[in-house]
Amino acid sequence: MIAEDDPRQGRALAGALLLVLTWGASFTIQKAAYQAMGPGAFLFARSLLMGLCAAGLLLSRGQAPWPQLRAQERRGFLLLVAVGPVLHITLVTFGIHWSTAFSSALLMACGPVFTLMLLRLLRGTRVRRAQALGVALAFAGVLLFMSDKLIGADWRAGGGDLVLLLAAALFALYTIWVAPFVERHGGVETMCWTTLCASPVLMAVSAYAAWQAPYASIPLGIWLAFLWTVLVSAFLGWMMWGWINAVRGVARTAPLMYLIPPVAGAVAWLVAGESFGGMKLAGALLVLGGVAVTQFAGRHQPP
Repeated sequence: MIAEDDPRQGRALAGALLLVLTWGASFTIQKAAYQAMGPGAFLFARSLLMGLCAAGLLLSRGQAPWPQLRAQERRGFLLLVAVGPVLHITLVTFGIHWSTAFSSALLMACGPVFTLMLLRLLRGTRVRRAQALGVALAFAGVLLFMSDKLIGADWRAGGGDLVLLLAAALFALYTIWVAPFVERHGGVETMCWTTLCASPVLMAVSAYAAWQAPYASIPLGIWLAFLWTVLVSAFLGWMMWGWINAVRGVARTAPLMYLIPPVAGAVAWLVAGESFGGMKLAGALLVLGGVAVTQFAGRHQPP
């Protein structure tokens, strides 16, 4: 973390707020692209472009575009790729397509809850009472938030929400497993390697959908939405977020992530006409409150 009086602090805060707006708006933008292209075709094109970007970034840094791993690391790295860039990205793509923009942003924000639960299960990490209360509040909020879909038997949107919850759990597992690789090889290198290894798999899975997609007739606006989602929101966004964390520190930037669901909801309401009842908003507040308690009640625990 850089000193408080460093001029980069102000730029990092401005960049973080800009990213919150970018990521919040991206849920509605992605849904528009999915509707026009199809989620499978979007996944294929995204994987191709992300793989090219990752290779280009490594080459620009004078590094080989393939993982530089020791023999004992390879099995763990393959599991990392399977859980993160392959399964997580696939589930997020179809989950957002089936669900709504606000629901997607809110449920993906449950990551810290799953991280705490997995750390408890996998490593026996001590869970404080406040953190356990936060987990209970978050899941009660999820049930309240989804209650209108469950009562109304909206199985498409409800199924999309469950897929997003599974995606959030997988991303939590990925964040635990990726930490040793980041420490040994660096964050940029690890991100690029996992992206490069996952891209051929994702392209193979979505090849049939891509073959059937009407790419030639897709409007320019949808292609711009696709490029915004992949290049600006995903690739450049996460690169910028890494720099912001380095300048401001993770503890000071993490709370800003709770602004993403409200931004996503506001954009979905203004642009797509998405509506929210009182019960849904109450559930959303419970989810965000529970996640915040879960994440920050244990800030002073030993690592």
